[in-house]
Amino acid sequence: MSKREKPGRGPDFFFNRELSWLAFNERVLEEAVDRTNPLLERVKFASITASNLDEFFMVRVASLRQAEDDHDTHPDPSGRAPAQQLGEVSERVHDLVSRQYALVMDEVLPALAEHGIRVRRAAQLDGQERAAADAYFRDEVLPVLTPLAVDSSRPFPMLASLSLNVAVRLAPVADGEPDRLGLVQVPARLPRLVRIASGDGYTFVLLEDLIRTGFDALFPGQVVLDATCIRLARDSELELDDEGGESYLEALEEELRKRRRSRVVRLEVEHDASDALLSAVLDRVDVSERDLYRVKGPLDIRALWALADLPDFDDLRDRSLKPVPVLDVHEQSHIFDVLDQRDVFLHHPYDSFDPVTALVEQAADDPDVIAIKQTLYRTSGDSPIVAALTRAADQGKQVTVLVELMARFDEQRNIQWARRLEEVGAHVIYGIRGLKVHAKACLVVRRTRQGLKRYVHLGTGNYNDRTARLYTDMGLMTSAPEVGADVSAFFSALTGYSDPPRMKKLVMAPTQLRERLLKLIEREARRAEAGEPAEIRAKMNSLVDVKVIRALYEASQAGVKIRLNVRGICTLRPGVPGLSDRIEVVSIVGRFLEHARVFYFRNGGDDEVYLSSADWMTRNLDKRVELMFPVESEDCRRRVLAALEAMFRDNVKGRRLLPDGTYRVPRRPRGEERVESQLLLHQQAVEDWERSAEAPITLQPILSPDSAD
Repeated sequence: MSKREKPGRGPDFFFNRELSWLAFNERVLEEAVDRTNPLLERVKFASITASNLDEFFMVRVASLRQAEDDHDTHPDPSGRAPAQQLGEVSERVHDLVSRQYALVMDEVLPALAEHGIRVRRAAQLDGQERAAADAYFRDEVLPVLTPLAVDSSRPFPMLASLSLNVAVRLAPVADGEPDRLGLVQVPARLPRLVRIASGDGYTFVLLEDLIRTGFDALFPGQVVLDATCIRLARDSELELDDEGGESYLEALEEELRKRRRSRVVRLEVEHDASDALLSAVLDRVDVSERDLYRVKGPLDIRALWALADLPDFDDLRDRSLKPVPVLDVHEQSHIFDVLDQRDVFLHHPYDSFDPVTALVEQAADDPDVIAIKQTLYRTSGDSPIVAALTRAADQGKQVTVLVELMARFDEQRNIQWARRLEEVGAHVIYGIRGLKVHAKACLVVRRTRQGLKRYVHLGTGNYNDRTARLYTDMGLMTSAPEVGADVSAFFSALTGYSDPPRMKKLVMAPTQLRERLLKLIEREARRAEAGEPAEIRAKMNSLVDVKVIRALYEASQAGVKIRLNVRGICTLRPGVPGLSDRIEVVSIVGRFLEHARVFYFRNGGDDEVYLSSADWMTRNLDKRVELMFPVESEDCRRRVLAALEAMFRDNVKGRRLLPDGTYRVPRRPRGEERVESQLLLHQQAVEDWERSAEAPITLQPILSPDSAD
């Protein structure tokens, strides 16, 4: 390929998006396979792979199924039409599920049993255990169950997506009549793993096994021929119609109701289900053969996650890494005083999330604060931030919250707490029609002796104090006037009538972000062609956008060194001679979910560093409201770049993407230092804190107009 030749389409240039995602889930499964990981951490990773597959089917496979039904033959950038993608996905997932269950049943569960954590079938219980199980079923389970008959007068019920059900084949009432079908839903509100009292350790039996032992009580007088568990996943994509008079909130609630009746995209059954019973189910569930999964073990192994939380097994878990306090942000210091003096960079979960919570809580209680504006995408169930916003609104402060109702699978929860905010007087904006608001921004307006001043938090992740301990994200807190003015303009554009705002520091999607990224990439390419050193480093969750990828290819051809840290989907093909031989792609899968988005451009030595809520995906750049913001403080920029460097040095969890689409952890030469970036970054955060604790802290509070001299 000649210098800066335009790359085309097809498998020589792009990986398939869906197969790339499955490769990511396979990397998660590798962590469950890895015996150097503690046993209960391996249980978590196995559970995560199952949860990931559920969402993959309900969203991505559902979308491909719809395209196939619409006779869409348009190929994706890798050259595959929807029907071809569905075939390859089915083959890949069946293999993945087979390996997943072989690991759980043949290795993980036996290893747990050796440590006193036993998951048994009902038939394996001894006499005393069986008596305890029978008593629990009689007293706690049976009153909740509702056996359902399925026949000509009673149609097959509308089973909820991801619900677990026991299908039962009953003998006919009279000779010559067909067998009968019954269903019992496994109650989602009861523990799936039922602990049975035993002398030592923990013994559990699956709830569906207890239900099987109670068929005499559920179907008295009937002959049960056989039974199997079934579980189906439904299309969960929401299609909101912008026409009509109903409100956006009402439209979403109606779509959520429709989700319960949407098409089935996967059916799981136990491997030993009889052909007769399976045929009876398939006669009533519209699912293709490729989306039928017979599994050799219990359905929905997400339930095993509960084992990871058992007490007294610390030796089977990762060593706890507690978040460290952030420099200068102590309980005894007012966060506004700190931000008056300098910017604060946060790298979660190594840095505590407390400063973010403190910003909103102190703003709610500070009499000098007159307004708080915030975007909320996902929050914890008992979010201290939502509580603080509620308190602020109740005190008469102007509180504006833009709630993204379309946060997938959190829609109903977001509706509930958003309505509570409305009840206390907050201005709640329920998203933007046609766009998902994914930006993470908080603005506090406060009186000072110098006049009104803005304090801002911008981040790469959600305002969720719980996931902040599990996801790696970055945030910036600042009182820089230009940033504050930009954030004010951003909120005004979302809540009122406004043309896209002109910003000095921030860049917003869908109006400006793609164009700015392409210009930044092109600038590095021009510098390389001029003989100057040129480099791009970037970290993100997914890289899919064709225009951005082509720009990266052209930059590589021009001589730009490009290092990409892409956790999940990556459709760019690195290391191809003449196309992408200067592009390196690394994926880190470790104890924390990598979630931050960081972009670095060398710019001839005048480094530019940005954080963003947006991945380099078409949906983020064209269909979402996103923000990219610069990191200009020298100290903050140093920490961002040090974090990037640590991730590229990772030779334990950092898997390199090869030109053929496979991922490999590089072999460490004998004597080379072992570098696991997440452990290293926590260690660096601790060392930074210890150094700062030795230095005196000086704060110069700015007195409010109402304060005494």
